[in-house]
Amino acid sequence: QVQLVESGGGLVQAGGSLRLSCAASGTIFRLLAMGWYRRTAGNQRELVASITSGGSTNYADSVKGRFTIARDNAKNTLYLQVNSLKPEDTAVYYCNTFPVNPYGSWGQGTQVTVSS
Repeated sequence: QVQLVESGGGLVQAGGSLRLSCAASGTIFRLLAMGWYRRTAGNQRELVASITSGGSTNYADSVKGRFTIARDNAKNTLYLQVNSLKPEDTAVYYCNTFPVNPYGSWGQGTQVTVSS
């Protein structure tokens, strides 16, 4: 089972940028498709972006052109570059496998707060 630790969140003004990181344990990270998810207050988690083991990416329509997902298999790390942030991007951001393993666990997430 892969253990995941997210970091890099913070408080930014609208239009600002952040780089989120997800450190994964284990030796199988490079074989896994991964995703970034987010949960806003009162809402379920939603998929923001995904990346296959080969590096192919997909994005939710709401973040296309603003967010970029990337991975460094040598460092067992997943990244999410978030640019042109909007107040509606405020959420707790999580990484996990894609699709999510129903028997797996979630990390603590990293809070992104965007002020208008």
